[in-house]
Amino acid sequence: MEARLNVFTSPVLGKVFKHFIAASKAVTDDVLPYTTQELVRLRVSQINGCGACLDMHFKEAVHAGEDPVRLNLVAVWREATVFTDAERAALELAEEGTRLADAAGGVSDEVWANAAKHYDEEQLAALVGVIAVINAFNRGNVMIRQPAGGYEVGMYSH
Repeated sequence: MEARLNVFTSPVLGKVFKHFIAASKAVTDDVLPYTTQELVRLRVSQINGCGACLDMHFKEAVHAGEDPVRLNLVAVWREATVFTDAERAALELAEEGTRLADAAGGVSDEVWANAAKHYDEEQLAALVGVIAVINAFNRGNVMIRQPAGGYEVGMYSH
């Protein structure tokens, strides 16, 4: 499978993706744990069917020391016993923040309140940012049919 457009050679799309990357760097481990960020990125990418992002974030998380079993259970986080209550709240917020059209009112007050029990205002802002940016990446990658499987850890960090 080949991508419909090349992000690296398209001046317009390249610029857009560079802004997405800059936006994603606004959230640091100091604000929101890296593990939480990657769990959220994986869940959103699963929902959106973005193989390229699943490939990248799975490999980056494993490289950073995350347990592959936990990563494999993200899709069934409600039934899995390996996530903290805070991680569950972040995953629930990620799901509702991704499936906006499925819930006429967007993110419910209950889901937001549950996340707010575990995260302060800056951490909630970081979660919103992570969810919004990964959704943007997913949508771009899915539209251009960015292939998955060839990502190598750190390949976009230079």
